[in-house]
Amino acid sequence: MNDETELLSKTLVFTLSVIIDSDAEKRRRIALAYQEAELLVATIPLDNGDARSRIKACVKRFDHYKAAGDVASAGWMLKAVEERISERNLPGWRTLREVVDQATKLLPIAIPTRH
Repeated sequence: MNDETELLSKTLVFTLSVIIDSDAEKRRRIALAYQEAELLVATIPLDNGDARSRIKACVKRFDHYKAAGDVASAGWMLKAVEERISERNLPGWRTLREVVDQATKLLPIAIPTRH
């Protein structure tokens, strides 16, 4: 396993633990953030299969939410990791993809609410 794969694995395990340890309302917030991240990355084109711009955009939002102590940061990190794995050029990417799939199954379908 290379260093990047190991780092992504650890990040994914931590993100999954945040999801598992969250109550229903926090999972809803994570799901909503994940859905927002999906919408955002859909607007950012790949550069010859490279998702770096998409990943950076998600990490920027992750940093914002994490600094605020908001559990929604987990949704942004999950999407960032998913984008990197989707490049399919990491050792063990298929296994990581399975973990991402399992993590997303733990998230409820978020319905945006007005605040």
